[in-house]
Amino acid sequence: MPDQLRFDDRVAIITGAGGGLGRAYARLLAARGARIVANDIEVRDEAGCTPAGRLCAEITEAGGAAVAVDASVADAGAGEAVVRTALDAFGRADILINNAGILRDRSFAKLSEEELAAVHGVHLYGTLAVTKAAWPVLRAGGYGRVVLTTSVAGLFGNAGQANYASAKSAMVGLGRTLAIEGARSGINVNIVSPGAATAMTAKLLPEHLHTAMAPEKVAPMVAYLCHETCSATGEIFFASAGRYARNLIVETPGYRNPEATVEDIATHLGTIMDASTWILPGDSMQLPEV
Repeated sequence: MPDQLRFDDRVAIITGAGGGLGRAYARLLAARGARIVANDIEVRDEAGCTPAGRLCAEITEAGGAAVAVDASVADAGAGEAVVRTALDAFGRADILINNAGILRDRSFAKLSEEELAAVHGVHLYGTLAVTKAAWPVLRAGGYGRVVLTTSVAGLFGNAGQANYASAKSAMVGLGRTLAIEGARSGINVNIVSPGAATAMTAKLLPEHLHTAMAPEKVAPMVAYLCHETCSATGEIFFASAGRYARNLIVETPGYRNPEATVEDIATHLGTIMDASTWILPGDSMQLPEV
């Protein structure tokens, strides 16, 4: 059996850590030695505790180290505050898991500006804000592991989720670009597409799948992407119910005709769409043959 992959002395920032997937990530990393900066919205229970605060108390009671940042990542200055907390509490930041999310499902025809802005504010602009704040810290340290969160809706589309899907699709372009830019600084960036029964998604899933699709079934994939031995970067990984896979963006060999007309495209559409063989991204960016 291989040695346990540990995170001793590493500091992990996790957004949306108060419940669901974020909580599962934080608990697993903390159990393996990471110090946790847990971010989530400031909603207090009867005892005055916040979701991130409860998680941090649990980690601390188990012998770990964790601090909470109670704010929505969509709030002005929240990204800087989360990273500043990591530096003030632990003197460094090594890992960033962008997990915070909300849903405001509505058909596109009925989608309001407020529902669009709210979802993009958390998923897209919140991710940008926290990652932008962490980026110079990771670059200065010459090391980093960053995970962004997409979804099957973002990759393949889903009715009633135009706001959510468009924000999640943006994570692919952002993550792949950051992987390229971070390579020279030792920063690996990957994208996870998780499927789990959480407070955000449980009502959308049949009850008999809730146990099988527990957040803890996703956490091993994300934890590995955060480990120093993980060399993968710029990849999209699916994780749900104990199944782990790689999502690919590919291009068909297509049809070549420098003088193609509209009619040629119509005639050869089958060839253009034929996916019996395919080309990986990067290969398709080559200059055309002349």
